[in-house]
Amino acid sequence: MTDAPQDAVRDAVPDEVSDEVSDEATERVGSDADAPDAPDASEGQDAAEDEDEAGPADGPVFEAADRRGRIVADAEGVRLSYDEEACEFRWDELAAVESAKGRFGKRFTVTVHTPDRRWYPIDLLAPDRGRIAAWEAELDAVLDAYFDDEAP
Repeated sequence: MTDAPQDAVRDAVPDEVSDEVSDEATERVGSDADAPDAPDASEGQDAAEDEDEAGPADGPVFEAADRRGRIVADAEGVRLSYDEEACEFRWDELAAVESAKGRFGKRFTVTVHTPDRRWYPIDLLAPDRGRIAAWEAELDAVLDAYFDDEAP
């Protein structure tokens, strides 16, 4: 019984059409392999390495995330996202960046303040209390490298 549907499909497609399709497919495969413009895998890796070197990864980068939220701070600025909401700040748009850890538990809060007296807090749950200390140290390194806290 299982052969009946396959036989019906084979009978429905004329032999000339299936032969033409298979011939065209082999011609394409053969011509693609002989094409001088076809990049090999090593060229793609070189391009990816060049992009990594030119990107903002030259200095410290801070990344922290839990199942709902994410904070990224690098040479470009600070990006916060929580569920579907996201905001991005360049370093010149910031007045202050604060971090706080919960007295009990594993909560880590980062608050971004703008010059127009608005603030944007985000709370993350760390996998353990030791991770909070590491996050604070990483964030401090990024702030020291990129954030100019002197008033204009």
